Order: sequence, then structure tokens, then C-alpha cells
Amino acid sequence: MMMNKKSRQFFFRLPLFIGMLVPLLFCGCGAGKGGKDSVKPIPVLSVMTISSADAAVTAEYSALLEGKVNVEIRPQVDGILQTIYVDEGSLVKAGQPLFKIDDRVYREQYNSALAAQHAAEAGLVVAKLNEEKLVPLVQNKVISDIQLKTATANSQASLAAVEQARAAARAARVNLDYTVIKAPVGGYIGKIPLRLGSLVSKNQTQWLTLLSDVSEIYAYFSMSEIDFMRFRQQYSGGTLQEKLRQVSPVSLVLADGSSFADKGVLGTISGQFDQSTGSVRLRAVYPNSKGLLRSGNTGTVVMESIYHNVLLVPQASTVELQDKIFVFIVGKGNTVKKQVITVAGKSGNNYIVTSGLKQGDTIVRVGIEKLQDGAVIKPVKGASAAGGARP
Repeated sequence: MMMNKKSRQFFFRLPLFIGMLVPLLFCGCGAGKGGKDSVKPIPVLSVMTISSADAAVTAEYSALLEGKVNVEIRPQVDGILQTIYVDEGSLVKAGQPLFKIDDRVYREQYNSALAAQHAAEAGLVVAKLNEEKLVPLVQNKVISDIQLKTATANSQASLAAVEQARAAARAARVNLDYTVIKAPVGGYIGKIPLRLGSLVSKNQTQWLTLLSDVSEIYAYFSMSEIDFMRFRQQYSGGTLQEKLRQVSPVSLVLADGSSFADKGVLGTISGQFDQSTGSVRLRAVYPNSKGLLRSGNTGTVVMESIYHNVLLVPQASTVELQDKIFVFIVGKGNTVKKQVITVAGKSGNNYIVTSGLKQGDTIVRVGIEKLQDGAVIKPVKGASAAGGARP
């Protein structure tokens, strides 16, 4: 077949056109994968340099409040509850009458014992007169001294009878006094479960009321073994009492979230750990002159400790994983390294670091949520993350 001139020119130029087209195709494909627009930006992250400082650490412990003295008022004689002098919640003074038991039986017992005492005293007088009457007769040898000795023995027996009768009268008087039940201490009256006419007994298990002296309030709380070891290491002193004297006054947060006006003093520590809970019991004492706190209240004891020259790391600069706390340290070439740290407590929004970091280390302050170990960042001190930048 014969080709015209234009056909021959197209045929000879076709390879040249294809050779130019192929590189363009490859360039177009490569732009999608390795082009300038696909370069991953380096994150700009705020960093901070670790330095030492003093820090106040607060620890909170749930507490049960009890009065200085809690007395179970119980009857000491049997009888019918005749009078109730107080009402629930009343403030009473020491020695103030609270209850009265029908005393007729005990009053008659006392009267009988008193009469027996008087009879014994009269018998002693007669015995002494008989003894004195025989003394001159024996001296003049009118009678033998055996009769005087017998009279003397009778006098001594009468004296013993008098002492026994007096003791019986005193015992009867004590039982009579027990019919009026008085407050052993000042305080507030609790629940009164029994009513007038109830039969009470000195052997009954139920108390008449619970009397609480709340001029001071004891707040009992428990501290774990780890916290207790830290407590012992933090304060100087050879004994626990010496350490307790160095503890700052402790605050009390009430059940409604309000703070009690007066601060307390950490007083005592139990002599042994509770094996079931692995904790030790402590007691803080709070003044309560206005009687705002009562036995049975609950609250939270807040202890504040001062740490000197410690490393502080913001909690927002850490990530917690499998009970471990990590930070990202900025190393050479602005490469970050995931580092586990050990904390002793919290001071505000900061962790107190005891190991894993040293003074002068630089860590990523914010933006660590999606940061990977070994990543490269562009650090900015004192600024928050500002997006990304291209190399």
C-alpha cells in the first residue's frame, strides 16, 4: 500500500511522540506519592525544662468522728423507770440527773439496814458497860479474870457487828443512790430507746442512752502501709511521737464539702496494722467548743506535707498506661523518648517525681496524646502546640 507524504511524516514522528509521553506519565504518577505536598509535617510542641522547687502535697483520708468520751448509760439496779429528766439531744453537765428508777424497795432496804446499824451500836454500848463493870471486881479479886476476858470478847464482837451493820447500811445507801442515774460527764444525750414504765435491770444489754462529750472531736482514719512508710521517712525524729509533733495542723472537710473552721492535731497512731486491710489507724483531735460536730459524723481529714527541692511535672504532661506514668523526654535531634517516672504524690496539678527524671531534662509539656516514641518534634518553650511546619 502506498503512503502519501503526510502519512509517512506521521509514521516517522510517532516513536518520538511516544518517547516524550512516557516520561510525562511517570512524572505525573510520581507526584502523587513523593511530591512536595505529601511530606508529613513535624509537630510544633510546647516543652519545659525540669527544675527543683518546694511543693505542698495534700493527702485526703475518710474519717469517722467520735466524741472525746462516749458513755453508755446503763442501770445499776433493777426496777421500773419512773422519771426521765432529759430529752434526746440535750446538753447536760456532769452530775446532772438523767433518769430515776422507782426507789421504794431500795429506800426500805436502806432504812432496815440503818435500823440494824443502830441496834448493833446499842449492843456495843451494853457490851462496853458490862466490860467496864467487871474491871474493878477483878482488880479487887472479887471475881476471876476469866469473866472480864469474856466480857472484853463480847465487846469486841459487838464492835465487829457495828462495823458490819454500817457496811450494810452504806451498801443499801449506794443502791438507793443508784435509783437516780446521773451524768458521769458533760455532753449531749443520744437516743433514749426506753420509755416511762419500762422495766430495767442491771444485767440488761440495752443502754438507757449514749452520752457524748464532744468538747473535743476525735477523727479516726486509716493510712496504707505505703503512705505510712512515706510518713515516717518524711519527718525527722527517733520516735513516732517526735514525728507527730512536726506534722502541720490537719484540716477537716465535712460531708457537705464545707471545711471545718478549726484545724486539728494529729495525736496518736495505732500500735499495729490491720491485717485484713493492710492499714494503720490514726487519730486527729479537733476543738469543738460550739458543739457543731457530733459523734457519728463523717468527714475527710486533709493532711498537708511540705517537700523541699523536688522535681515537679504537670499531670497534663504525663500519660498513664498499665499503672505506670510516662513522660516524653526531648533528646538529641529533637527526638522524643518515652520515659517511665515514679511519683511520690500530687501538689496541685503537678506530680512530685522521685525517679525517672533529673534536673535539667526537657520534656514535652502538651500534645503528647498521639506522640510516638522516637518521633521528631519542633520544640517551643513556654508555648502551646501551633500546628505543623514543613522541613
